[in-house]
This record gives sequence, C-alpha cells and structure tokens, in this order.
Amino acid sequence: MSGCVGAPPGPAPSSVAATQAATNSLERRIQHFMEGGATSLVVQMRWPGGEWSKAYGVRNLDSKDPARPQDRVSVASITKSMVAVSVLKLVDEGLIGLDDPVNGVLESFRTTLRPPGPITVRQLLNHNSGMPDFGDSEYAAGPLKQVANTRLSMQRGLELAATLPWESKNVDRFSYSNSNYLALGQLIEKLRGRPVADVLKEDIFAPLGLQHTSLAEPDRQAPDNIHAYLIEGGERVDVTQPEALVGSPAGGVISTTQDLNTFYRALLRGQLLSPAMLEEMKKKTEFWDYGLGLERYPDACSGDFRYGHTGHIFGYTSISITSADGGSQITMTMALRPLAWQDPASARRIDLLQTQMQQAAQETLDRLCQ
Repeated sequence: MSGCVGAPPGPAPSSVAATQAATNSLERRIQHFMEGGATSLVVQMRWPGGEWSKAYGVRNLDSKDPARPQDRVSVASITKSMVAVSVLKLVDEGLIGLDDPVNGVLESFRTTLRPPGPITVRQLLNHNSGMPDFGDSEYAAGPLKQVANTRLSMQRGLELAATLPWESKNVDRFSYSNSNYLALGQLIEKLRGRPVADVLKEDIFAPLGLQHTSLAEPDRQAPDNIHAYLIEGGERVDVTQPEALVGSPAGGVISTTQDLNTFYRALLRGQLLSPAMLEEMKKKTEFWDYGLGLERYPDACSGDFRYGHTGHIFGYTSISITSADGGSQITMTMALRPLAWQDPASARRIDLLQTQMQQAAQETLDRLCQ
C-alpha cells in the first residue's frame, strides 16, 4: 500500500468501461465512413480526466501519407463561432450594441445591399436577417476550378447576395445565410480598423495558443494538410484550402481537432466573453436550435444542452460539440471521398454523412457519461 501514497486515484471501473464503450462504438461508426470511401477522418474526444485522439485514412490520395491526429483541415462554418466571439467582444466593449442596426455603420448596406429595413447585429449573428445567401447566386453554378480558385472578398460576396431579392417577409425568420457573416466580418474590420484575420488571431488564436489555426493566407503544400477532392468532368480536382475561402469570415478557418476543442472549451468556460455575452450566444433562435454563432444539441447526460457547430465545404465536413460546462467534447473532421461537383446525388450524400457524424458525436458523448 505504501507505494500508492500520494498517487492520484485512478478512474473508477465504471468510468473506464464507459470510455471503452464510447471509443469502441465510435470506431465502428468511423469504420463505416472509411468503408464508404472517405479519404480521412480525424477525431479528438475530451472528458473529465482524459482525452483520446485518432486519425484514419490518408492525408493525400497521391502520396498516401497516413493522416495524423494533429493534421489541419478547412473547418468551414465552424469559423462562424469564432467570428461571433469577436463580434460579441465589440459589444462587450461598448463599441456597438447587440440590437443596434448596422445599416448606418456599414457602407455595403448603403451602396451595395438593399435591406428592407433596419438590420441588427443580433439578426446577422443568428441568421434571421433575411439576407439571401451569396451561394445561391449564379456564382456557385460556375465550373469547379473557377469557383474554387477565385478569391471571394467580403464585398464581392455581398455584391453577389445583392443580385438576389431581400424580402421583408423573411426578416426575423431563421434562414441560414453565409452572407450574414460576410457583413459581420466587415463590421469587425470597420470597428477594429484591422483585417478580420488579425482580429481573430488577437481575440482567440494567440490567447488560447491555437498554433495550428488561422484565417490567413493558404499554405497548401504544408505537410500537415489533409487534402480534399471533388470530381468534375471525370477529373479529380484537389480543392485543399481553396482561394474562395481565404480570409472568409463565413468559413475560411483552417484548424485541427485539438485546437477546435480548446476553443470551444475556453468559450463555454467563460474565458473569451463576459457571462452576459456568453448567455446571449447560447440562446436559441425561435423555431431553431441556433444561437449567436452556436448550434445547440440536447445533452442526455445533464439535461442541459451541448454547443458547437458543423461545417461543410469543398470536400470536407466537420462537427465540434462541447458540453455546457466545457468538460466533455468531441470534434471530428472528415475529408470525403471525391464526389461529383454540382451533382444532386452528391448533395444528398453529404447531407446523410453530416447527419451520421452528428449522431456518432452525440452517441459518443452520451456513452462517456454512462
């Protein structure tokens, strides 16, 4: 017994069993994704007293280098949670109010867009401004290489949104639109006087030590990139870190599963925002489980909610979910098997995979607490 004096207690047998059950179940789910042709999948789980990371598949279909747990991917709309934090810091500092209109602040609202009335910061954050998504414009119907390889500025994205009707009947209705976050990126730059990529680095990446996360210029040849592919005209096209996403506050962040878990844990533990702003961020939009840049998921363990976001773009799909206390987390990023560009069957396949990833993530977190 003397050899155990001062040693921290080990996990209870039931805890060990729950962890094993969770990882075994998750690995069966992941095997299903890999058998379906996924290029890679990277996952990291964290729970009180432990963490577990694993990578499957390859980084690159040409080199066949194995994927690693610390590899980076484009995390798409998970970016929105980070941008929302920087916007809410503006509110915390009194630079703008959450329910203040942006019409008189942003030049694009006076010269480019035709909003049907006052549009507030809150409405942009929770996707009930009614602003059409620029992705529904003719821009997204172009050839893959043209769309992926053309840098899309925030202003250009809003110009594309302006080609679509912005109807007053849609204001205050939840309708997910990437255009909202382009406008929020402009708001950050207007009030901070710096590029949004620099603001995110100062507000989030640097303080949390997220060394593998950025919204800056691409580094497509870095050895720790996981590559993604699409098919057009029978040709496999590498769409890793596409120009269209560079610097985009709607979906341009490149990160790792570890960094994403670190971000959401810090956010939900109150390290990035005031308690009042964090509570505002977690409130659901009417008729939809979406807050201010956060998606909500039921938590069978606590009876509360879990929070996070999903993301899909150009061959990648990701999900990150964290318990309300920041204690239990899972982040999964998958590079899909190469699918045909602008094919309805591909869209249905992606929707199914996103649903299955969410189910796998939620099931795993539920098992961890049993």
